[in-house]
Amino acid sequence: MRWMRHGGFAFAVLLAGCGSESKHPPFNNEPVQMKARLEGFSDCNGLEQYIEDNAVRQMRSYLEMQKPSYWPQTDGRGVLEDAGPMPSAPSTAGGSQGPNDYTGTNNQVAGVNEADFVQNDGTHIFVLSGNRLNAHRSWPAEQLTLASSTQLEGWPQEMLLEEHGRLVVVSSVYEERPGTVFYAGRSIGVADVAPVGMAYCLGRGIGCGPGFGDTVKVTTLDVTDVAHPKVVDQLYLPGSYANSRRVGASVRLVLSDSFRWPRDVRWGVDYSKDLYDNKSRLEKAIDELIVKNEKLIRDQTLEQWMPKGRHVDGLGQTMPLTYSCSDFSRTNAPSGLGFVTVASLNLDTPLAPPGRTQLIAEPGEVYASKDSLYLATNHWWWWSEPGQKDYVYIHKFDLQNPSAVSYVGTGTVEGHLINQFAMDEHEGVLRVATTLRSRVVDPEHSDWWWGRVETSNRVSTWREGDGNLVEVGRSEDLAPGESIFSARFVGTRGYVVTFRQVDPLFTFDLSDPAHPRKVGELKVPGFSTYLHPMDETHLLALGEYVPENGDWRSRALKLSLFDVSDMAHPVEAFTQLVGTAYGWSEAVYEHKAFNYFPAKKLLAIPFTDYSNAWDYWSGFRSELRVFSVDPATGFTSKGALSMSDVYVMQQDHDWTWYWTPNVRRSVMADDYVYAITDAGMRVAKVDSLQSPLITTSFPRLTLP
Repeated sequence: MRWMRHGGFAFAVLLAGCGSESKHPPFNNEPVQMKARLEGFSDCNGLEQYIEDNAVRQMRSYLEMQKPSYWPQTDGRGVLEDAGPMPSAPSTAGGSQGPNDYTGTNNQVAGVNEADFVQNDGTHIFVLSGNRLNAHRSWPAEQLTLASSTQLEGWPQEMLLEEHGRLVVVSSVYEERPGTVFYAGRSIGVADVAPVGMAYCLGRGIGCGPGFGDTVKVTTLDVTDVAHPKVVDQLYLPGSYANSRRVGASVRLVLSDSFRWPRDVRWGVDYSKDLYDNKSRLEKAIDELIVKNEKLIRDQTLEQWMPKGRHVDGLGQTMPLTYSCSDFSRTNAPSGLGFVTVASLNLDTPLAPPGRTQLIAEPGEVYASKDSLYLATNHWWWWSEPGQKDYVYIHKFDLQNPSAVSYVGTGTVEGHLINQFAMDEHEGVLRVATTLRSRVVDPEHSDWWWGRVETSNRVSTWREGDGNLVEVGRSEDLAPGESIFSARFVGTRGYVVTFRQVDPLFTFDLSDPAHPRKVGELKVPGFSTYLHPMDETHLLALGEYVPENGDWRSRALKLSLFDVSDMAHPVEAFTQLVGTAYGWSEAVYEHKAFNYFPAKKLLAIPFTDYSNAWDYWSGFRSELRVFSVDPATGFTSKGALSMSDVYVMQQDHDWTWYWTPNVRRSVMADDYVYAITDAGMRVAKVDSLQSPLITTSFPRLTLP
């Protein structure tokens, strides 16, 4: 089954003879805005009007698609559509000196710190597991100790460690708020979820795990004494956590928030056999529901659409966080519905409220340099039809003020982005790698009014000019029929991997921003999902080996070392297959799990595999694979630091998707390596991984 996307909702619709002819949508798609920009609101009435107009359109679009006459008749087999394609350390209690060198979070840009559920400073390692912050004294490695385990409110997701021992933890918290959140085709009463929190979601199989909450809690802790972390500041902001960055004492949080619809808005008519057997009666009932829903939407107040937050200081005093309608902006282009907030926290001024810039739009990919933050939002097509092309609006914000961001301009870029690595800023020029998707008439299926999709790929360059981002240059269009699977920009060089059956690595010369050009191409089986610069002339890559005949039994994780010293003729100098066809690594789709240690030329990736056994857990393997990497000799396995037994040590087989025994992260310091799971951490010497030194176990998550 493939998926169809309409107006931001991704859901499967089986078209099995549900109408005699296609029906045109009730309103037209809006054209791409080639001169996109953000626009403010003159008053709160204008803000409320804009929210409600767009809410009505979203509601109407969703209900119209439930009418039998909306869909064309099919041959009964059903037609489904593809929706389209990741410092100085606090003092320790014993005053021990730290390692000579160690690895931290794998950040895209040097000096721009990215949040993760693991943070370390060389002598301490902090791990979020379940609803607890587990703080370790990690150096000397032979004395690894779990110094404290602190329960935090809600569902901690990620954190940022600052040089002066301040730890910023971002959590999802359920609080009682008015209205409902429309999520995955159903309306969930937030007030119903709040009293029982995570247990409610897990017991009902709905997707309100990590990242799904109605409030983001930002907790700042003083962790200079790891045995006694101290909460010094708390912020509660409406929405869900999307992303964050830290430069110095300035933390930038990107939050998204769904509309909180009036509680009585309904997203479908009540089922009855008599109603669904009579198409005209069903369509009349849907029309009546649209009218009723619109009245509820128009009657809702602005404060009900946008709840406020609050600030709790270190003394427990609570202050409301109000908003100004002038803080909100909208694009002059169609965009998905919701709120995106860029919140700025200056850790050096904890009593000041966070600076907030808020957009009425859907969240997209986030990229940040030391000076700029870029936020991408996709053009909003209400439904699919031939003639459409994907476009993304990239909004640039200036980060010079540590307590706020300021809007610079917007660029309209054809295509869509695979992840944050598809954007990069160099000397004031933004480089963007996009997959171009065009919807055309399908000559073999003239009755498919949504047509079919054609793809190609491009690198383009953009620079600020006259309050906009203006295209400076673009490459030729590449690899028709394929899509970008990974991208990386390093100085004046660019690298893009596309995939269909083989993995072409394209190299780009970006030294002249006005003329970005492809200079080389290399085709190898499989695909790479992550590219990592090893040095100026070598790239590390992680992905999957897939034989050209498509036989999945020969599939395996694949490490590659590319020699790009001659950009016109890149070479896959060495490869390393890892595990069996069942093997997997979180590093395939999460760059923070990929850990390269330049000081020792070591690479560590978490790895999970399964071998045939009498039951699943007997054959389950969870370990950290470690390799030495040399441009002259390639990959040499140093072995594996296994943590499969940590599952057995727990004596409890209730692992779930949100808390697993898989190795997920690693830290390397001098000649030691630490493997980290949701259950605990283990350290060993790199040259004797089979003989771990110490293992710590984390307290299990306790649900209400």
